[in-house]
Amino acid sequence: MDQVPLKGPIRDEELHVIEEGAVLIEFGLILEVGVFEAMAKKYTGEADIIKFSEELICLPGFIDSHTHICYSGTRARDFGLRNGGSSYLEIAENGGGIWDTVTQTRLANEHVLTQNVVSRANRHLSEGVTTIEVKSGYGLSVAEELKMLRSIQSADGLSYADLVSTCLAAHIKPKDFFGDNAGYLNHLVRELFPVIKQEKLTNRIDAFVEQGAFSAEEVRPYFDLAKAEGFALTVHADQFHASGSALAVEMGAVSADHLEASTDREIEILAKSHTVATALPGASIGLGCDFTPARKLLDAGACLAIASDWNPGSAPMGDLIMQASALATFQKLTNAEVLSAITNRAARALQLDDRGVLSKGMKADFVLYQTGHYNEILYHQGKLTPSEVWKDGKQVFKKD
Repeated sequence: MDQVPLKGPIRDEELHVIEEGAVLIEFGLILEVGVFEAMAKKYTGEADIIKFSEELICLPGFIDSHTHICYSGTRARDFGLRNGGSSYLEIAENGGGIWDTVTQTRLANEHVLTQNVVSRANRHLSEGVTTIEVKSGYGLSVAEELKMLRSIQSADGLSYADLVSTCLAAHIKPKDFFGDNAGYLNHLVRELFPVIKQEKLTNRIDAFVEQGAFSAEEVRPYFDLAKAEGFALTVHADQFHASGSALAVEMGAVSADHLEASTDREIEILAKSHTVATALPGASIGLGCDFTPARKLLDAGACLAIASDWNPGSAPMGDLIMQASALATFQKLTNAEVLSAITNRAARALQLDDRGVLSKGMKADFVLYQTGHYNEILYHQGKLTPSEVWKDGKQVFKKD
């Protein structure tokens, strides 16, 4: 993935494929990538050589740039109600939705939440995902948001996967906060931001810009203050109504995520910006709504990432490859576009310049598939799983 562009469409012919390839690793980093026979001769006596006899495809470790895997409880009831005809907003108004998960997550202690994150991160790792963004947002009070962020930080030390935390305290205004939306956001700035900075719990701030959550006008001053404190921004944008992506671009957000309701206007704005457009097909599958207009975004020149949105409500599956394959089918994406969206372009969505490609100086994070061609990976829509996963130059998973 070292020669594909970071913006716009990609033809499969643009992929740089090395036949009979080899990767040289030292201290968790890639020193060289090339042809096996030449490299074996070059480094005879200097390097330990692991040679595989079976056909394998080696790809950079996958990066899931948007998840909510720090939570407790289930929302199976919501799933049944949605399939019975109730809308997302109707369910939320009747005690389900995000607040249901908030209630269950508040009941869990930090240790339980940490173990929940580790379990889900390790499952993701076995499916080739070596870097995982994890949001708070189910605490919705200063104490509970800190509990979540500390749990994510603890889990990062207990899983081989790298976890990147994001503060989503601006998910919705909690029912037990006695004030308006602006008052709640100001409360977070005053009481939550200083502790996050002091404990170095995250450098990323997110907000849900949507009807029933926060308007762009309410979030703008919140983001202004977050930027002044040195936080990077990301936005839950255009999920049901087109309102958040323009704000994301205006504020210089790293990414605008969801975008199912984006129109040609939003597509053009995103394509002309440095903001990564992140599609979340898991939410489209879980809610039965339209997919992000990924084809139009790419053709307009946008940088497209694909993430799982793994969460207990709208995207409980959490299977990144299956979801990316489904998006490719409905949006007519090339294999190269999908693979880029979960490797080098996803790395950009997290401002990580040390992974997402197999080249010198990068983290030695890679996935091995026992197959003869990379086309097989998406063709099997998640059923072809990695035979091995390597993280920081070490084998951390091997299929039985």
